[in-house]
Amino acid sequence: MSITSSELLASVASRELAGASTVFAGIGLPTLAVSLAQRTVAPDVEIVYESGVCGAHPDQLPETIADAVLITGSEAVLPMTALFGYVLQGGRIDVGFLGAAQIDRFGNLNSSVIGDWHSPAVRLPGSGGAMEVMANSGEVFVVMRRHDPRSFTAELDFCTSPGPDRALADGIRPRGKGVTRVITDLGILARDGAGEELRLVATHPGVTAEQVREATGWDLQVADDLSTITPPTEAELDTLRHEVDPARVYLR
Repeated sequence: MSITSSELLASVASRELAGASTVFAGIGLPTLAVSLAQRTVAPDVEIVYESGVCGAHPDQLPETIADAVLITGSEAVLPMTALFGYVLQGGRIDVGFLGAAQIDRFGNLNSSVIGDWHSPAVRLPGSGGAMEVMANSGEVFVVMRRHDPRSFTAELDFCTSPGPDRALADGIRPRGKGVTRVITDLGILARDGAGEELRLVATHPGVTAEQVREATGWDLQVADDLSTITPPTEAELDTLRHEVDPARVYLR
């Protein structure tokens, strides 16, 4: 079967959500992965969106965070003050699921600018709710379309969403573990929490640890028990293509 990058990332990322009960989903690949998990490994997961929608059950994927399809069939729609003050800051999110343009070895994220802040090569959407998601979720998963030294960098061009290590350095006690999983088209990076670097724990078939290290902008640690990821199954692909995203909003 011909498998696209989006199908690969969504399938693998969805499996990481097995057992999660409440997931704060970013738009794009995180939405695709969470929607697949809801139909496979996490049927009881409650999906929360930045627009205030809780318990989303859309009949098609949203194109934006404010897409009306998120509201139909949802369990609640909260004002922003309640979403951020009660749900996020109240510690009611198990997993925050985000994307980013850059990530460093400790899981700090950049979704603001590439290049110099005053004269950037690329200006990106910015934080939205990502900083609150990072600060208040039990843990954070990140899915990245590109795995190269520019995206996996030793030094972020700008830190949009600081992880718990930066918070602790500034005298702030973080609520959660920060980024614990990063899923890319080369493999999976993981860490257990503050004080640890991301390390390579699994690769896709045919990808070597050395290839991943060469594509990473720091001296990437490799787990002793490095595993090989099971490719997307026919069932996962069929669900993605015909149930989750038949209009190919994010599948490409």
